[in-house]
Amino acid sequence: MDRFWQWIAGIDDWIGSAPVPIGYWAKSAVDWLTGNFEWLFDGITNGLKYPIEGTADLLKEVPAIILIAIIAALAHWLQRSWAITGFVVVGLLFILNQQLWPDTVETLVLVIYSSFVSLAIGVPIGIFCARRPLFYQFLSPVLDMMQTIPTFVYLVPTLVFFGLGMVPGMIATVIFVAPAPIRMTYLGISQVQKPLIEAGESFGCTRWQLLTRVKLPAALPTIMAGVTQTIMLSLSMVVIAALVGADGLGVPVIRALAQADVARGVVAGLCIVVLAIALDRILKRPQRRGSLQLPKA
Repeated sequence: MDRFWQWIAGIDDWIGSAPVPIGYWAKSAVDWLTGNFEWLFDGITNGLKYPIEGTADLLKEVPAIILIAIIAALAHWLQRSWAITGFVVVGLLFILNQQLWPDTVETLVLVIYSSFVSLAIGVPIGIFCARRPLFYQFLSPVLDMMQTIPTFVYLVPTLVFFGLGMVPGMIATVIFVAPAPIRMTYLGISQVQKPLIEAGESFGCTRWQLLTRVKLPAALPTIMAGVTQTIMLSLSMVVIAALVGADGLGVPVIRALAQADVARGVVAGLCIVVLAIALDRILKRPQRRGSLQLPKA
């Protein structure tokens, strides 16, 4: 029996005696990319850095009360609910009272840009996947990997490629968030009922008209759920993005963690929660009746 366990231990040692050098290969690939395409990464960094930081600086120049009033007006225009508008106002005034308004503005800008890029990538890919299901079957494991790999794994190469600041935080956020709009867009279009599609075809719809006037309107609730999910996932990355120099509400959380400052951590965490709930309520699609507009025969 002892020989059997020795044999098993020998197999374990043999398997671990020559590790596959995946880490070395990854480092070599990163070094090659940085050595040959540094100009590209610098261009992407500069192209994204100035709009993001410029938007944040511009919004911070606006008096907080005026900006809160604009956000409240937008919430009421979208939802037609005084309860939601009141919550948005009270929540944002709470953030202002806790002296975290500039951090909140920076977080909001990062979320907006990250969500916009994720949707600009995800929705067209989701539409293409709905038209080519085999491509989605190939892409699905990649999407699983993007969302299951720990964020810190791809945070390191983004830091190497793009340096410190908002840009690597945004790119890491996009990598984590982009699968959501791809999946939700694919799901929404794939679940459009066949009689609805046949009705559109009977009216003489072209493929483009069938997509824009039948499939997308029918799939809009699911796609909008993907938009909300995209924004919430982007907001969940603010603390992670702060580790690579991104400004925002993640910074006080990281400082509180480093200094074991419970008070600061609780306040910053509450502000993130308030902002998340406010965005969710503002962007939640109201239940309204609508009708599809089919082209005339």
